Amino acid sequence: MIRRRLRSLLVSAALALPLIPLSGVAAEQLNVLCASDNDWCELMRNTFQKETGIEVSMVRKSAGEIFAQIRAEAANPKTDIWWAGTGDPHLQAANAGYTEVYKSPQLEKLHSWAQEQARISGYRTVGVYMGLLGVGYNPEVLKAKKLAVPKCWKDLLKPEFAGEIQISNPNSSGTAYTALATFVQIFGENEAFAFMKSLGKNVSQYTKSGSAPAKALARGETGIGITFLHDLLKETMAGMPVEVFAPCEGTGFEIGSMSIVKGARNLEAAKKFYEFALRADVQSLAFKANALQLPSNASASIPPKAPRPDEVKLINYDFAKFGQDDVRKRLLKRWDDEIFAAQRM
Repeated sequence: MIRRRLRSLLVSAALALPLIPLSGVAAEQLNVLCASDNDWCELMRNTFQKETGIEVSMVRKSAGEIFAQIRAEAANPKTDIWWAGTGDPHLQAANAGYTEVYKSPQLEKLHSWAQEQARISGYRTVGVYMGLLGVGYNPEVLKAKKLAVPKCWKDLLKPEFAGEIQISNPNSSGTAYTALATFVQIFGENEAFAFMKSLGKNVSQYTKSGSAPAKALARGETGIGITFLHDLLKETMAGMPVEVFAPCEGTGFEIGSMSIVKGARNLEAAKKFYEFALRADVQSLAFKANALQLPSNASASIPPKAPRPDEVKLINYDFAKFGQDDVRKRLLKRWDDEIFAAQRM
């Protein structure tokens, strides 16, 4: 009788204990900062988590915000991997030593521009897609206000476009930093800042997010938006009244990138995500999130509506120069002092 009672007590006590994996090891985890649109971020998180069983905590932010966070947390990193967003801040993080050296065995499967991004960073980042900078307009808004459709960057300086343009803030948005660097490369630095100062007279809002101008266009809140063509075309595909063009002077482009954070707590899981994100089959899933960027894996499917580099006049964008942290800091300070300050006066 005493033995039966003792066995019963032991069984009850065992059932009351929390379940522990037989291996005694907790499930793998991964902390990701994502700088793409929410739909694509969620697609990547859910697909990777389902395939690997690794628990993924993912937060969506603009590329500039992510760079600022990684810089602030450098002594005690809370992020394992940074996926997507314009390549310039990825290169700036690489140059500052905030990201890990990692050379993927899939590197040779990527387009040359993605491999070059890895090379110039010392293999601390890699290209995952390409996006082309452009201009969108809402034809209904322009027609209602009897405004002619612009074709060139300098057309945007016309007085009739006062209050009709949105572009993001380069301090928070990688898209806007790409635009700033593009203007400097097209016009020369001093003329570019004169251009942006004149443009500022027509800007109604410097948005936090690079894709926000495309959404404002779709809602009819503004007549013109400067952002990446894929963000604009996503609104067009959703049936919104948004048209796009690449300016006549030429335009810049991004190499959306991926970086493992230096000192990542879940380094092996980060490497698994890195390899996952470079696979052709994974990059080919982007169309499910209406992502129209050009994939970096040469075998990946290109979305039918994606803008093609051979149909646009692209500048020879100097990623090595504009990916330097000191260049970024100097240009952003000048933008704050000369452009943003003028709008607040």
